[in-house]
Amino acid sequence: MDRFKELTTFVEVAQRGSLSAAAREEGITPAMVGRRIDQLEERLGVKLFKRSTRKVTLTPEGATFYEDCHRVLADLRSAEDALTAGAKSAAGRLIVTAPTAFGRKHIAPHLPGFLATHPNLSIQLHLSERLVDLKNERFDLAIRIADLKSVDLVAVKLARNHRFVCAAPAYLKRAGKPRTLADLAHHNCLVTSTEDGIADNWHFQDRGKAVHVKVNGNLQCNDGEVLTRWAIAGEGLALRSAWEVSEDIKRGRLVPVLDDYAAPGNNIYAVFPERRLLPAKVRFFIDYLKKAFGDPPYWE
Repeated sequence: MDRFKELTTFVEVAQRGSLSAAAREEGITPAMVGRRIDQLEERLGVKLFKRSTRKVTLTPEGATFYEDCHRVLADLRSAEDALTAGAKSAAGRLIVTAPTAFGRKHIAPHLPGFLATHPNLSIQLHLSERLVDLKNERFDLAIRIADLKSVDLVAVKLARNHRFVCAAPAYLKRAGKPRTLADLAHHNCLVTSTEDGIADNWHFQDRGKAVHVKVNGNLQCNDGEVLTRWAIAGEGLALRSAWEVSEDIKRGRLVPVLDDYAAPGNNIYAVFPERRLLPAKVRFFIDYLKKAFGDPPYWE
């Protein structure tokens, strides 16, 4: 048991880069975490970490050992979960990461209902735009809206995603309603900007063929919710996903345009590391979200 605690603490420190952070996660003191690492290093006869006053980092030997420990502990969790594969309820802790806006709108509201059917389960929801490393970080699964091409991960489609151009009635009254893709050249387009550049090429379908149109505008932001708010305020056209603006369209705050050219967006997936045995808590959660979203999804 002591060896198992040493290994789990070692993995926790390696992932968090901090003795105090690992201590908070395990509910013990930093001193106890330090003692476990000291005992492990003494038993193995090798230094696993380089320690400073601010952080700890893995030594080359520690990095190699971490890969083995992380895999062994993951296999152990999978084996335990497999015992409950036929159960009707999950237990333990489920750690989920999701894009901020989508997670706030369409993941967080469903968690209380899911927990009501699994009272012995707890959930940690992390909302971030960061693309986490599911194989080496401590998340059980990620919600991603993307064109997934990775062969190293397993993805389950949760819902389809459509994107379309929309604007406030006030803007369309002032600037006119675009009828063709060529009309976009005469409109103020609200554009997404990220560290990777400006997303000023909008994607459409014209008679079944993919078409890319370069747009221009005087407002750019890396936050999609800000772009939506600008559109509602009448500042210009915005290319948004149905899950983002369906409620605004229902209430008349936004009006979709260029419907004949609307193109599918990246689908919404639950993504998790390749495993021989899918943990019951992950399987139950995926099934719950698919049912909650519906087909077509409720936001359409």
